[in-house]
Amino acid sequence: MTQALPQEMTVIHITEPGGPEVLKPGQRPLPELRDGEVLIKVAAAGVNRPDVMQRQGNYPPPKGAPDTPGLEVAGTIVALSNDVTGWVIGDEICALVAGGGYAQYCAAPALQCLPVPKNIPLMDAAALPETFFTVWDNVFTRGGLSAGETILIHGGSSGIGTTAIQLAVAIGATVYTTAGSDEKCKACEQLGATKAINYRDADFVEIVQNATDKKGVNVVLDMVGGDYVARNLRALAKGGRLIQIAVQQGTKAEIPVHMIMIKQITFTGSTLRPRSVAEKALITEQLRDKAWPLIEAGKVKPLIFERFPLADAAKAHALMDSSAHIGKIVLTV
Repeated sequence: MTQALPQEMTVIHITEPGGPEVLKPGQRPLPELRDGEVLIKVAAAGVNRPDVMQRQGNYPPPKGAPDTPGLEVAGTIVALSNDVTGWVIGDEICALVAGGGYAQYCAAPALQCLPVPKNIPLMDAAALPETFFTVWDNVFTRGGLSAGETILIHGGSSGIGTTAIQLAVAIGATVYTTAGSDEKCKACEQLGATKAINYRDADFVEIVQNATDKKGVNVVLDMVGGDYVARNLRALAKGGRLIQIAVQQGTKAEIPVHMIMIKQITFTGSTLRPRSVAEKALITEQLRDKAWPLIEAGKVKPLIFERFPLADAAKAHALMDSSAHIGKIVLTV
């Protein structure tokens, strides 16, 4: 089923690898739906670090994905494939996509779509999918964080960080986090972190060890890499889990392997974008069953720092590059 739609749409092109200025509006035909997909009239799209990496030429889209950036959107279904069930035209949804979110229309696998939570505005729902999929799969599925445990979350003021803090607190865990300024640390503590550590003037390993009576934390969520890896191992408790989701300070690390053995540490990690629809569908179901009720109960919400019109994607990326934001940056369409 479809409704009358325009033949072309505005998208944001990456004209060449480079800084924010390479993001330019342009025109393209609407996406052609494949089996299992819905077409979304986009109200807003989230801005994420992988978008920045793609803009810089360091993170090409998976095979078959649009080459325009954007990994999460919220909007209204305006068309759907004949084999799609559970959704109808007019439904307001948010969706995780492998690309193409910076546009007026975006195709998404129906199995990666979620209803907009009842208490969240449609535009703000664009800030949910990428961070919630990432955090839920890594912190709770891979990391096994449970009530009564402790977690150290690096980059606490980021979109991932603000989501992870709230979800961890909501399930009854104690949260320690790092951030790059006193203002950001205060924001993290307002979200429920027991202690936020300004990594520019304090040693997070020492503070975490002191705060846990030298036991260490049960889980570390890290997107830094580099020399943080060895420090994370020192901050972990016996039986701890280290989860790597990005390597902003480098892919190589010198680590004390014996510490993994002595402490019986599990060191894991993942990337989200290249994974199959079937894998992402499993996370969708977990979010619908376990995370969405927390949002609708008011225990967790997306933290929106600033919104930009789609045409100002370059300004949004300049803000992302500056790391001055706390929470999420959103493009409105």
